[in-house]
Amino acid sequence: MTDPRPIGVFDSGVGGLTVLSEIFRRSPRESTIYLGDNARAPYGIRSDAEVRSFSTEALDALVERDVKAIVVACNTSTAVALGDFRRRYDLPILGVVRPGAVTAALTTRNRRVGVIATPATVRSHAYFMAIKDENPAVEVYEHATPAFVPLVEAGKLNGPEVEAAVADGLAPLLGERDLRGEFVFPLPASARIDTLLLGCTHYPLIRTVIAAVAGEGVAIVDSATATASALSELLAVNGLEASETDGGAGGEVRTTTHVQLTTGDVDAFRSVARRLFGDTFVDVEPVELAAVAS
Repeated sequence: MTDPRPIGVFDSGVGGLTVLSEIFRRSPRESTIYLGDNARAPYGIRSDAEVRSFSTEALDALVERDVKAIVVACNTSTAVALGDFRRRYDLPILGVVRPGAVTAALTTRNRRVGVIATPATVRSHAYFMAIKDENPAVEVYEHATPAFVPLVEAGKLNGPEVEAAVADGLAPLLGERDLRGEFVFPLPASARIDTLLLGCTHYPLIRTVIAAVAGEGVAIVDSATATASALSELLAVNGLEASETDGGAGGEVRTTTHVQLTTGDVDAFRSVARRLFGDTFVDVEPVELAAVAS
């Protein structure tokens, strides 16, 4: 059994494009519809009630477009309301917290993992609990980095401003810098984190800067690759995979479609999308959600 309908992917802004990119690579036969609620980003500084309400409006819009499954590519939405989504919709709903947590728990060598995420995600302790479920022996250190998402949404992915923000954001996990620019660790080497989990899908867009600040001794983990793999398995288990051909008598290769929707500025969204995809798949359309329009 096959299903040619598209996969819905939702994020509060452009961050989920990192997950979308991995879905393209892992499941090239699948069509997709991406919805970024850029007009109300960032979600991470909002209340749980707002996150739940805004996310539901966006997922309703995807369901109306007859998607066969939804990836909630927003860590904040996943952490706050994944259970609510699964009760509301009669189709597979995949979040990004669990896949990333499993990867981090398997990656760490000294069983010390740092997690950077939005304030709402840290407040939920979703990553803490998910990593502990995978390996109770892992020590998890969570830290909110609210300055990162606005930079990414503004298209600032490198440069002095981003480097300064990342250095400040990681300092509580890595230590302070001395006059030579080297980190002065408050803990002995044996107690330092060796794995840093990027607990927001916006953060991989500044991964190069984060990795440079963290240093070679810290493995960087994000949930995009793990989520794309989990999605592939989910589609297979539910018999929802798209076939390679269109099912006609000629057996012609089926054409995939990829639509990207944003509640915000189309040109700004397209600018970030082009950095990931070039001119491929950059079919960006405006969309209005009820609360945004009002």
